[in-house]
Amino acid sequence: MLLIKNGYVIDPKNGREGKMDVLIEDKKIVKICPEISLQEAGEGVRIIEAAGKVVAPGLVDVHVHFRDPGFTYKEDISTGAEAAAKGGYTTVVLMANTKPVVDNEETLAYVREKGKETGIHVETCANITMGMKGQVLTDMEGLAANGAVGFTDDGIPLLDEEIVKEAMKRAKRLGKPLSFHEENPAYIKNNGVNAGAAARHYRITGSERMAEIDMVRRDIELAKETGADISIQHISAKEAVELVREAKKTHSNIFAEATPHHFTLTEEAVIIHGTLAKMNPPLREEEDRLAIIKGLQDGTIDMIATDHAPHSEEEKARSITEAPSGIIGLETALSLGLRELVEKGYLTMMELMDRMAYRPAKLYGLEAGYLEEGGPADVVIFDKEEIWKAETYASKSSNTPFTGEAMPGKVYYTICGGEIVYSI
Repeated sequence: MLLIKNGYVIDPKNGREGKMDVLIEDKKIVKICPEISLQEAGEGVRIIEAAGKVVAPGLVDVHVHFRDPGFTYKEDISTGAEAAAKGGYTTVVLMANTKPVVDNEETLAYVREKGKETGIHVETCANITMGMKGQVLTDMEGLAANGAVGFTDDGIPLLDEEIVKEAMKRAKRLGKPLSFHEENPAYIKNNGVNAGAAARHYRITGSERMAEIDMVRRDIELAKETGADISIQHISAKEAVELVREAKKTHSNIFAEATPHHFTLTEEAVIIHGTLAKMNPPLREEEDRLAIIKGLQDGTIDMIATDHAPHSEEEKARSITEAPSGIIGLETALSLGLRELVEKGYLTMMELMDRMAYRPAKLYGLEAGYLEEGGPADVVIFDKEEIWKAETYASKSSNTPFTGEAMPGKVYYTICGGEIVYSI
């Protein structure tokens, strides 16, 4: 049993907040109220003093890469889960671009079993197409029946419209979301770098914003036609944000996610940090960054997802055109949300927890992202004002431009299923 005393509780599901105690027993929250006495809690209860700290639902990240199987020198499911817990996450959804890819029940079972060995909830998507080749659909029905929570070919765009339409029809029947990597290669000469100031700095062509706009427009229209739940992954362009905003006015099955790096940085970071700020889609311009923040404010963008993408130091040491795209993000996401969104007045703490816990869980049908009696005992306790420095990581990799920065929001405890899985 755990008794969390005197914390400032935030529950985005019910819009409840205030100073309260939380009693946990047998993987569930059994009581939340202004005061729970030790006598009421019973013998053997462990006390966690949370005065001056936020007590929120464990964070939920629906877009992470743990590189297992196939690329475990970058990350594995165990170290990825440790990084998640350190960052306040109790639930993650893995992408399927592993080696082998998750286009079959055997690989799906491997990933799910490895996930069960960690201290957090590790869920996974399966692929939309066999081998991520965009030509033949996977056995979506069989994969869903065996535990896939959604479908994606993240990392590679799906160019065949008929394949996408059929995938949407199947996903609709299964009640599972499809997540799309929206970059049309016809508009990309050099990926990971915006076709603007950053590309000019490196004397390359870069990636045009039309790459994203083109595919977002297509997939929104197909989702309108089929009724499938779709998520536009790691949105980066202001025009794409506006497309989603307009679609949401008439269709409730269109969703979008934004990464902390896209609402924090612009292409200037690529000039300063080089490959450590190279990612797909690329960091774009200040107007795009502000449009993403506006989308998070008004609900156009439903979720904050890290796109945690570990790479080795050797890989990131290559040239700007040869190095892989992506950065790690699980251990800095909460702090960036606090610094860039809450402290600057764009979101309330309640709204931040909604975007980082409740809404992503809701889209994927996960029992997570809220704090209420009878609900899961998945909790993060953090000091929203205490500063820490991004220096060492639980992740195997350290590819991030945020190393060395002072960050608000020190995580003190992460509790999953009633067990403490991280504490300082």
